[in-house]
Amino acid sequence: MTTMHPWKTGATLALTLAISYTVCAILYALWTERGIDFLNALFHGLDFHKLETTEPFTFLMFIYPLVVFVIWGFLVGALFTWLHNLFHGAGGRS
Repeated sequence: MTTMHPWKTGATLALTLAISYTVCAILYALWTERGIDFLNALFHGLDFHKLETTEPFTFLMFIYPLVVFVIWGFLVGALFTWLHNLFHGAGGRS
């Protein structure tokens, strides 16, 4: 078994989250109502309409969650890889 690299896995997950969040934010900015309806369906009927605001979607509203997702994704990816290597043996051990 090959050893996974925590930094690479963390960076991969962080980048994946950054891309998917950016696509989601663009869709939300273009079609807010449909985006909220999609979230309602995705989360089994929770009402996300209550989170709607009259404020326009700004760059800060985009960048703050993006930074949080990237940091969180990196840490989770690195932790996952470290635990994977710990439990499955680094260096090809079974």
